[in-house]
Amino acid sequence: MAALTRAARARAALTRVPMTRAVRARAGRLPGAGGTVVGRVARGGLAGVGAAVVTALAQFALVMVVTRTFSVEVAGAFLTATALALMAAGVAKLDAGNGLVFFIVRARTAGYRGISGYIRAGLVPGLVAATVAGLALHPHLGFLAPALPVMVAADVLLAATRGFGAMRPTVVLDGVLLPTAQLLLVTAAAWLLTATPRGLPPQTWLGLAWAAPYAAVLVLAAAALRGHLPRTPYLPGTCRDLWRHTAPRSVAAAIQAVFQRLDIVVVAVLGGPAQAAVYAAATRFKVVGQLANQGLAQAAQPRLVRALADGELERARELYQATTAWLVVLTWPVWLGYALLAPWVLRLFGAEYGSGVPVALVLAATMMVATACGMVDVVLTAAGHTTASLGNLVTAVAATVALDLALIPAHGALGAALGWSGGMLLKNALPLWQLHRRYGLRPFGRHSLAALRVRTWAAA
Repeated sequence: MAALTRAARARAALTRVPMTRAVRARAGRLPGAGGTVVGRVARGGLAGVGAAVVTALAQFALVMVVTRTFSVEVAGAFLTATALALMAAGVAKLDAGNGLVFFIVRARTAGYRGISGYIRAGLVPGLVAATVAGLALHPHLGFLAPALPVMVAADVLLAATRGFGAMRPTVVLDGVLLPTAQLLLVTAAAWLLTATPRGLPPQTWLGLAWAAPYAAVLVLAAAALRGHLPRTPYLPGTCRDLWRHTAPRSVAAAIQAVFQRLDIVVVAVLGGPAQAAVYAAATRFKVVGQLANQGLAQAAQPRLVRALADGELERARELYQATTAWLVVLTWPVWLGYALLAPWVLRLFGAEYGSGVPVALVLAATMMVATACGMVDVVLTAAGHTTASLGNLVTAVAATVALDLALIPAHGALGAALGWSGGMLLKNALPLWQLHRRYGLRPFGRHSLAALRVRTWAAA
């Protein structure tokens, strides 16, 4: 009984670590750019955004290789299969990565006691879910199905390294190595298929080339985490603690994964693979905004959790407004340029893809509005409102599906773009209103201009 009591007290310490004045000072002023939390987030965020640019360019080049080498039908089948695989992996992750970040950050001052148990508790259910999803979707995914557990495990382990404050593994492995290796392998497969046709369909060989780099990322992510993971005894109840916190967010993350990829799959079902290929090509730059937001969020999330847990509302406001300003400055030129150059950019994929210009215009306008809202959902979940985040996502997905069903049969790819736009605007407007009502937080304010000073960027 005494041992159980000690274990319970240790688990409680992981989620309610008292912070002395000295610890608060260290948390608010860290080494890095200018010695401040914002400076450190700037450095990590810029690395994440740089990786997002590499990823976006590699994915753009990959789509261009596929669309210019193969017919619209083959390209559409390949892009639909990869979108379905990413959607399934996103659901199977169960948002365990963000749950691990939450517990690892809070366990820092307790010596990370019991953290290895939390990591196992986050990893095993995701692997089981990915295996089940692979078996269920094998008729649609083919050789991509076995890659789902590998994709999930790599993502969870990389998230755990971010909980220890290490952004480099995520930036290097997920942001640079993975998209670059996918581009090189898919290009090689396309060249070999053109030179010597193989027995299997082209999209199968392309899928194998696209999935192979995830195995390397998994091995390297496990090695990176091992370097940070301390040797601590297992604490009973860690699985219950993790999933009690993460369960609402797991549903929300699953819906988010569906929201990100559902449009391509719906277009393929309702409009055919040719329309899916046009839509996927025209919206390829959507990943710029998503990954830029993700890069900054990965750097800011641990500090937002700490600030809101300590009641440091002003520090949370500073982080939110600074990251919003950076997102606008970094991504708006991309969206404006894409809107202006869309007629020429889309023809790089082939003459058949010029009809996607209206889709590109809808995408650019929507992403500019969404970016101006900042990473509202990250702030909302960092404050502990996972149920509210889930409700927002359910509402956004329902709106997207309703608009897609109404618009795609008549307007094809443009109808899908309008449906996605409606869901995206709703997904950002709801948490924006909730943050303002509960905490008085706004995406722009007195910290916005301060975040853009030359000194902050130079230090970062």
